[in-house]
Amino acid sequence: MDKIILTCALNGVLTDPRIHPVPVTPEEMANSAREAFEQGAAIMHIHFRDQRPNYGHLPSWDSDNAAAITAAIRAACPGVIINQTTGVIGSDVSGPTACMARIRPEIAACNAGSLNYLKLRDDGQWAWPPMLFDNPVAKIAKMLESSAKFGILPEFECFDLGIVRSVELYRRAGMMRAGLYNLVMGVASGMPVDPDVLDLCRRFMPAACHWQATLIGRAEIWPVHQHVAEQGGMLRTGLEDSFFLPDGSRARGNGDLIAALARCAQRAGRAIASPREARALLGLAIVDEAVHHG
Repeated sequence: MDKIILTCALNGVLTDPRIHPVPVTPEEMANSAREAFEQGAAIMHIHFRDQRPNYGHLPSWDSDNAAAITAAIRAACPGVIINQTTGVIGSDVSGPTACMARIRPEIAACNAGSLNYLKLRDDGQWAWPPMLFDNPVAKIAKMLESSAKFGILPEFECFDLGIVRSVELYRRAGMMRAGLYNLVMGVASGMPVDPDVLDLCRRFMPAACHWQATLIGRAEIWPVHQHVAEQGGMLRTGLEDSFFLPDGSRARGNGDLIAALARCAQRAGRAIASPREARALLGLAIVDEAVHHG
């Protein structure tokens, strides 16, 4: 039976833990990761948050903080694969790359192109000031250089079809040798959550590549998760991407979301890959799951 890799996106970059059940502290991150791990998640995509009281809604690039969070997750989830965020506004990538050097994640995000990151409220007002998520080629090259230096597999975050097509240009230009495609769907100014758009993107990706879709939204994301499972992709969800289960109810935490994702895989006739199997499929180093604690 074809194996499928599940990723849990534990917390995201700015969601306020005073309003939503996103984990922030090392203990919270470890406990939430463990719940997802027990439901089949082999990969944890993590953002590092400010640990000061009442500042947990803000990102942090403190490498000591990153190390504490990562060590706690690895201890709670033996053999788990760490996927680190790297997204920053502006040209200074020293924070993400310092964390990469410190924690040595197996996978790191590489935002593969720029996007006007927009959201509009029902009253026609901007939900936040219009923002450019700037990812020029020089910045991408720095991220890829760090990934290569530390033996990290890049995961290319693609917000539109042009960015999907750019990834192959990076490869042909010698900027990288291999990576994952992550189709980010549901940002209001990016690709919609739509199976036809997903299929179009797949036409411009290598046939044998590893890929997944990040689907942002509510109950409408779940039929597309099912489509991803049936089309051979990896599956990802978590409190970074959605708070809602297929029936429209709110998830209590990451474990509920990964359990629902596992059911998509099972309906597609695909078995859930263990961390060891996921490492083999992705060409990552196999670790001793009994003793690997970061």
